[in-house]
Amino acid sequence: MTALQPRCVQAPGFETVPVPLAERAYDILVGRGLLDSAGPRIAALGAGAAAIVSDEVVAALYAERLAGGLRANGMRTATIEVPAGEASKSYEALARVCDGILAARIERSDLVVALGGGVVGDLAGFAAAIVRRGVRLVQVPTTLLAQVDSSVGGKTGINSRHGKNLVGAFHQPSLVIADTALLDTLPERERRAGYAEVVKYGLIDDRSFFEWCETNWRAILAGGPERDHAVAQSCRAKAAVVLRDEREDGDRALLNLGHTFAHALERATAYDSRRLVHGEAVAAGLALAFRFSVKLGLCPGQHAGRVAAHLDATGLPTRLQQVPGGCGTADELLDAMRQDKKVKDGALTFILARGIGQSFIARAVAPDAVRAFLTEELAA
Repeated sequence: MTALQPRCVQAPGFETVPVPLAERAYDILVGRGLLDSAGPRIAALGAGAAAIVSDEVVAALYAERLAGGLRANGMRTATIEVPAGEASKSYEALARVCDGILAARIERSDLVVALGGGVVGDLAGFAAAIVRRGVRLVQVPTTLLAQVDSSVGGKTGINSRHGKNLVGAFHQPSLVIADTALLDTLPERERRAGYAEVVKYGLIDDRSFFEWCETNWRAILAGGPERDHAVAQSCRAKAAVVLRDEREDGDRALLNLGHTFAHALERATAYDSRRLVHGEAVAAGLALAFRFSVKLGLCPGQHAGRVAAHLDATGLPTRLQQVPGGCGTADELLDAMRQDKKVKDGALTFILARGIGQSFIARAVAPDAVRAFLTEELAA
């Protein structure tokens, strides 16, 4: 995030995407200008206090605006800040946030409010899941990636030296407020990175949405109604999958299209956002998943080419050679993949594709095939 102050844009309306998970049902609100009306919406959940968890950059922009709205609606607030960046998804940062929530005397009937991108959402959500054995959570995502993916569905967690997101819990939010005006202050790199997760939904099972993205990607990145539609449609797509498979016992694994490769690349770059941010890793992972599908004889080559061409056009990486500083050897990447959450009985699981909009879960993929593919990609 930059230190620019956002334009305060109030839209006359917004879109509500329901997530009807029985007693854990909640709404995702999508639209411009929602931050300044977040106070009464969050207060309506009936809590007396809220701990706002944010990173130092986002907090400087938005924390007091949010806290002021909560206080104006009778809520006591505290703000807990962590350093910006993937390194905050750590045991140390988790302890800091948990201690901050307890020091603020947040009770189980109160709220933890995650104000930030995917790192803050995952970290604050995990803290909310474990403090007092569960405190209610509100997600206020401030990046495109968080608005379309990580704030929805209840996955929370931190990284381990063994891999990404390996320590965590499922903890559904009580409300998600996605103010798309907040994306205006994002650096272009962060908007592009978030766009990779938007494209992913089309590639999983909605070819028409992918084709719409091909036509409208510039407007999505620039802002306006196309951006709002992309965020709402992505949330609808994710919510539909979560309703079928809340705890990733089946279809929800499809949401990890490209992520087995992506998480290995993030580990190879030591989670250094100066080299690679999550959305960039996902973009490369999507292209690799389609090319691997071609290599296995599952997918037409022109589909993989079309995916890579679109991601290239948006300025996202699609090749291992585009990872700054390199990404290690084929064996090192394969070793990282063995720690992937989808591994079962030691066997590798990938999300592969028979074409655009035709992804599927491929279990027990031969490690030799993966190693050979990675070796070719590194030499390409």
